[in-house]
Amino acid sequence: MPQQPGTQRVSLDRGRIIAGAVELADEIGLEPLTIRKLADRLGARPMSLYHYVNSKDDIVDGMVGRVFTEVGLPAPDLPWQDAIRDRARSLRAALRRHPWAIPIMESRRTPGVDILEHHDAVLAIWMRSGLPMPAIAHGVAIIDAFVYGFAMQEAALPLGESGGDLTEAGEDIVMPLSPDAYPALVKFTMEHVMQPGYNFGDSFEVGLDIVIAGVRGMVDVS
Repeated sequence: MPQQPGTQRVSLDRGRIIAGAVELADEIGLEPLTIRKLADRLGARPMSLYHYVNSKDDIVDGMVGRVFTEVGLPAPDLPWQDAIRDRARSLRAALRRHPWAIPIMESRRTPGVDILEHHDAVLAIWMRSGLPMPAIAHGVAIIDAFVYGFAMQEAALPLGESGGDLTEAGEDIVMPLSPDAYPALVKFTMEHVMQPGYNFGDSFEVGLDIVIAGVRGMVDVS
């Protein structure tokens, strides 16, 4: 019996569903993403997705795992400070590609192998430092807090196309303000933010160096 229009079978598997969900979330955000919208995106019926995933939470677990697979882990022979820097840079880049993931990256109660393997590898980098476990715990927490916080701020700021140019925002928001009412804000914007070459993202490397130096400074480790 010939198939009716609109009932053609679509080849699905868990990987394709997760990939489609990531692409859709990149476009519309995580909150508006529904099983129905995802099924429409994949050209499938909503109920057919449940042959491969258990729920939206299961899909989100897979989406977070997919983002973690985009975060590169440095070579094991790289000095630990450089390895932590490289991983932080890669994490920031992944979060800029998928800003919906920023608040949920560490929230999963049923993490998959990809998430667990990433965290295990990161801890292995820290353990190469020779730092005591309390210092490692502080380092892991503070570096991730810095990266996630910086990425969240980048996603929220009214940035230009370069991803760091606040000139247009300064012109629209700050320049009309009275320097008598807001002297520090106007001075900072005019004398620093509005100057050629300013890029908000430059502060990432500075902050990363400060955090790593602070963790190293807790104990005498080269």
